[in-house]
Amino acid sequence: MHTPSPAEPTLPDDQGLQLLTLDTLRHLVGNSWARLPGDTLAVLSRDAEGNLYSPFSSYARGRYSPVHGLAGEVYPLESELAADAELRDLFGKVPDGARAALVLYPLG
Repeated sequence: MHTPSPAEPTLPDDQGLQLLTLDTLRHLVGNSWARLPGDTLAVLSRDAEGNLYSPFSSYARGRYSPVHGLAGEVYPLESELAADAELRDLFGKVPDGARAALVLYPLG
């Protein structure tokens, strides 16, 4: 039986959806997408059904915690909260299960 490396895509058993980790993204960019033209747009879908699309605009590092199924909230990094009292007041307690995340933002 084939055991995937950390860079290969994996499917969660419960929902059959592919969760994109940074290892998988690195694998795709370095291998599967390496020959795409440099001016190829990265476009994000508004939802899982593919309703409306927008070009990728910016990114941030944060922590993700699911609230309802796979939809959730993003929280600042611990270092950002430690350095900024306003952020601590705004976000309050970050859920214990919040995971490191690369947060991608669409233009529209």
